[in-house]
Amino acid sequence: MKVGDMIPEFTLFDQNGKAFSSHSLLDKKHLVLFFYPKDGTPICIREACAFRDSYYDFVENGFEVVGISSDSIRNHKAFAKSYTLPYRLLSDEDGIARKLMKVPNSFFGLLPGRVTFVIDKNGIVRKVFNSALSASSHVKEAISTVVK
Repeated sequence: MKVGDMIPEFTLFDQNGKAFSSHSLLDKKHLVLFFYPKDGTPICIREACAFRDSYYDFVENGFEVVGISSDSIRNHKAFAKSYTLPYRLLSDEDGIARKLMKVPNSFFGLLPGRVTFVIDKNGIVRKVFNSALSASSHVKEAISTVVK
């Protein structure tokens, strides 16, 4: 996906087993949607905790933060609890959202990619940031788009 595209509609379940629709926030809130490879890996832990540490900056600016990986609901629940993550983690075990959002694989196609999207409340993508290794850059890039 690229800047100016409309977010596709998909529904996934979060770490508490609750459904989340990509269109549920339309006309309500902006969205920071970050795709990451795997719960519990060092870079993913840094990224998840960086979003946690900046979470209230996003909320104060009318944004909801949501993380997505192919991990199970059960793994997400444990990951969120271990690192006190205040936002939803969506389970995309079949890669549906990843495919719809056109998130590429990284490392020669071996690992799921790490991409962050900033989406306005009309569902339009306003920022796309793709960096496999720089976890903290994802938060910095999103914040620079969110906080004006």
